[in-house]
Amino acid sequence: MPRAKGGTVTRHRHKKILKLARGYRGAKSKLFRPAHEQVMKSLYYAYVHRRLRRRDFRKLWITRINAAARLNGISYSKLMNGLKKANVIVNRKMLAELAVNNASAFAKLADLAKEKI
Repeated sequence: MPRAKGGTVTRHRHKKILKLARGYRGAKSKLFRPAHEQVMKSLYYAYVHRRLRRRDFRKLWITRINAAARLNGISYSKLMNGLKKANVIVNRKMLAELAVNNASAFAKLADLAKEKI
C-alpha cells in the first residue's frame, strides 16, 4: 500500500488559519506557526471578552444611573432600595436609558423611590 501524504489536507488547514490571521502584523499573518499561535490566542480573547462585555456594560449603566440619581438628590443605593420597596421592576439597562434620554421619567422614579425609603 502506498504511503498517504497529507499535503492537500495540510494546505487547506494552513490556508484556513492564514485567512483568519489576515490583518495581523509581520510573520503573524504570513507564516503558519506564528499565525496559528496568534489566531488561537485571539479566539481565546474573543471568548473571554464576550463575557467581560456584560460586566463592562453593567458598570456603565450603574455609573449613569448614579449620576442621574444624584442630580435628583438621591444616591444610587437608596434609589435602588426605594424602587425595590415600591415594587418597581426595571432593570439597570432600562434605568440607564431613561436617565440619559428621558430625564423627566427618571425624576418621577427617583421621587417614587424617595417616598418609599
